[in-house]
Amino acid sequence: MGNCWQSLGPQKNTYMRLSLPAVCFVWQIAMIILFGVFIRYDKESDAHWAEHKKAENLTDIDNEFYFRYPSFQDVHVMIFVGFGFLMTFLKRYSYGGVGFNFLIASFGLQWALLMQGWFHSLDLTTGKIYIGIESLINADFCCAGSLIAFGALLGKVSPVQLMVVTLFGVTLFAVEEYIILDLLHCRDSGGSMVIHCFGGYYGLAISWVLYRPNLHQSKRLQGSNYQSDLFAMIGTLFLWMFWPSFNSAITDRGDGQHRTVINTYIALASSVLTAYAMSSLFQKRGKLDMVHIQNASLAGAVAMGTAAEFMITPYGSLIVGFFMGIISTFGYVFVTPFLERSLKLQDTCGVHNLHAVPGMLGGFIGAIVAATATEEVYSKEGLIHVFDKEGKFADRSMGTQGGYQAAGTCVSIAFGLIGGVIVGLILKIPIWGDTADDHCFDDEAYWELPEEEEETLSPVLEYNNHMSHKGQDITESSFTVEQF
Repeated sequence: MGNCWQSLGPQKNTYMRLSLPAVCFVWQIAMIILFGVFIRYDKESDAHWAEHKKAENLTDIDNEFYFRYPSFQDVHVMIFVGFGFLMTFLKRYSYGGVGFNFLIASFGLQWALLMQGWFHSLDLTTGKIYIGIESLINADFCCAGSLIAFGALLGKVSPVQLMVVTLFGVTLFAVEEYIILDLLHCRDSGGSMVIHCFGGYYGLAISWVLYRPNLHQSKRLQGSNYQSDLFAMIGTLFLWMFWPSFNSAITDRGDGQHRTVINTYIALASSVLTAYAMSSLFQKRGKLDMVHIQNASLAGAVAMGTAAEFMITPYGSLIVGFFMGIISTFGYVFVTPFLERSLKLQDTCGVHNLHAVPGMLGGFIGAIVAATATEEVYSKEGLIHVFDKEGKFADRSMGTQGGYQAAGTCVSIAFGLIGGVIVGLILKIPIWGDTADDHCFDDEAYWELPEEEEETLSPVLEYNNHMSHKGQDITESSFTVEQF
């Protein structure tokens, strides 16, 4: 089967024996050199910790590792297991979904440690970047932006192209994060703006530039089957369980982290119920669509990323989750097909509905909550603590803070769209080994498959296209029983 497609018309060359090893080896060697020049352990991970501990009268429990590492573990699981398995819904692209997620994250976290270090923690006296456990958490956050973009491109690009997407994605992320968090002094602990909004629009812009007018030739491979959707649901459950850690991982100790976990937890639960409700409502026979459950059930946590640290109140979190479940499911049913028909935007995973729009709305929700914050609700010390009102930002009014929060959301959208268009144009150069239109969404292009998988078997239960044709399912069930 591997060679039979050569006779099906003009094909692209997916041969990677030179290009992928070259990119991986050269870029990894570059990482080794750059780490050797710039990266060092911080004082809490260096062997001099014993001297520092004694001089400052500290104990090992005061080391940041013991406070941050549980959150790091949770975030790390989300990045490699949650995001990875969420991408396995395509019936012939599970290797690519989880495998390329692994590749992107492993390269991205190295480049992120350097890029974020240069912007946030470069010691100008020594010229070194000092990393600790919080640096690793932030590197995972940085990778998340590129993994979100991967969702929009899933099955349509080569691993070499994905490495390019990650190289530029991490770079753009570090710059927009510096502008939003340092220059504009926005608060965004869970990354509604800097992670989800940026990553969503970055991937959508690249997908728009790389539009494939003949992608319908791979329609037979775009759907999911019973097993692939079950694997994707594993990713959803990992993400759902650990998202409170994701949003709270780098918040301040004490009430801020505690409140962030509570607000995220509540919003997640609320979005699940409305996702189920809307999924059933949009089907003529009231059946549930696994696509909606896999994705819209997470939208509440995405939208809570900015405001979760604020005093949004528990019922406010419920309201956010309630509407995000509705908006996200509505997007999968109506907006995604419309975008493909009208704007020629092919969004494989529907990142527009899970990341881009909820992230954008989450940024503006955070702006509203910040603008309405009062000393009566937060206390004077609480306002200083939550919004970091110190130094040159000590006199910033809460209305002004809300304005800057909204501006930060706009910055993330601009970086995502403009950066995505530029990267998309680079990826259009015909040197990257992407597949032909009629063999997208197929692992065989880039993976050695087990012998028993070489034949295409018709599943007993097979769903329609994962997303792009969901509009037609409003009037009839999406299940078909095939005879074999």
